[in-house]
Amino acid sequence: MDILKTATDWAKAELFSTPFFILFGLVFMAASLGFWQLGKTEMARAYIIPTLAAGVLLLTIGLGLFFTNKSRITQFETAYNKDASVFVESEITRAEATLKEYNTIVFKAIPIIIIVAALSIIFINTPTWRAISITTIAMLIVILLVDGTAYARIDAYHKELKLVDIENEIKK
Repeated sequence: MDILKTATDWAKAELFSTPFFILFGLVFMAASLGFWQLGKTEMARAYIIPTLAAGVLLLTIGLGLFFTNKSRITQFETAYNKDASVFVESEITRAEATLKEYNTIVFKAIPIIIIVAALSIIFINTPTWRAISITTIAMLIVILLVDGTAYARIDAYHKELKLVDIENEIKK
């Protein structure tokens, strides 16, 4: 099993999915521009700032993840060629930490925030807070969609790393 190829394939798959954050960020920013130019009602005008903020946040997340994963591809080869077993151990540690973060943030905190935002739509009757709540829910759904697939990829990558680690232990 070529773990370097597996690691590189995982990073390339991440490079494919992170532009979706960028795309949705641009969509939110375009929506903000549309609300600013075309919004006539108080409710439509209330969406200008929340959609702009969500767009900037998604764009920042996407660009940060893209450049991080892009540089990781070359780092993988260097680390693997230096010491393959250390590379596997460090990747297992990193993947486990990432999986824990996903479980805490993506699958617990984000749904709680969505519930709070949904409840605020019901109980807070001002256009600004409704716009903030609806935009927050939309942005977090985008994050759940993209990160849900990323979680599946890193989980599969982690399992492959563990197999390689077991194979290395058997060889010793």
